[in-house]
Amino acid sequence: MMWNDFPQSVPDITMDLIDGLRAFVATAESGSFTGAAERLDMSNRLTSKYVAELEARLGVRLLQRTTRQVGLTPSGETLLARAPALLDDLDAMLAEVTDDRQGLSGTLRISAPVTLGEKYVQGMLSRFAAPHPRLTIDLRLSDAFVDLAAEGIDLAFRVGDVAISSMTRRKLGAIRSRLVASPDYLARHPAPQAPEDLQDHACIVDTNRAAPAHWRLTRDGESVSVQVPTRFMVNSAQVARDLAVAGDGIAFCPDFVLGDDLEARRLVHLLPDHDAPAHPLSALWLEGRTLPRKTRALIDFAVEDIRSSGMG
Repeated sequence: MMWNDFPQSVPDITMDLIDGLRAFVATAESGSFTGAAERLDMSNRLTSKYVAELEARLGVRLLQRTTRQVGLTPSGETLLARAPALLDDLDAMLAEVTDDRQGLSGTLRISAPVTLGEKYVQGMLSRFAAPHPRLTIDLRLSDAFVDLAAEGIDLAFRVGDVAISSMTRRKLGAIRSRLVASPDYLARHPAPQAPEDLQDHACIVDTNRAAPAHWRLTRDGESVSVQVPTRFMVNSAQVARDLAVAGDGIAFCPDFVLGDDLEARRLVHLLPDHDAPAHPLSALWLEGRTLPRKTRALIDFAVEDIRSSGMG
């Protein structure tokens, strides 16, 4: 029998196997056929069909199905340990073949905190995507913990010290903060001359910080932490900035939300001879996964873009 005696069946079998593996991995990582279908942009019924066909082809049950979620059988655990890397390698190989000629393509799912995403990440992604018309960016903003595997996230941008064993991290830059208040507020309240003076002011506290009402500043290598009185508590750096502009108190804001507020004199930098601790800005992805070319390209682009923005 010649190699081309059945030209259609071998490619069909191969594609069915790949589709089955993609459906299985997405279902296992998301914990449901609904989550897998959303990630793969197909119907629940088709996702379930692909997994069932894969199980029939292998002759083993891979998933334990319940009315609300699915779990892995021992055979499923064995397959999940290796299938994602295989699919990543396949995608990377195919992408390199096409990307050299047509630019980056496919979908990049990105996670970022809300304010950082609105004030910086969305603009950076726009600059990155501009030369790649066949690339789709799926940006998901949330201040809550995001399960990268379950949500199908390719890359997450995070602020602060992140140490999660299942993730790989690359530091991209650093976020710095400043004490600010409006000229109107300072006309009614004398500007603080030392960190301890903050205790006599109305302060706007961002509850996203690790210790929201404890503001730490350093000068000449000496650090001081002041517990400030709270006038407003908000879970948004942008809202804290807006309240400060409105004259409602002193805010401790990251530079990326201030924009040109200082130059335009909407806000005044207080205690400029004191520095605030810098918090690392990092990119995170699932450990053990081969990064597709488009994801590697975004990380490299982000490093340079963040450096040029002054956050490097």
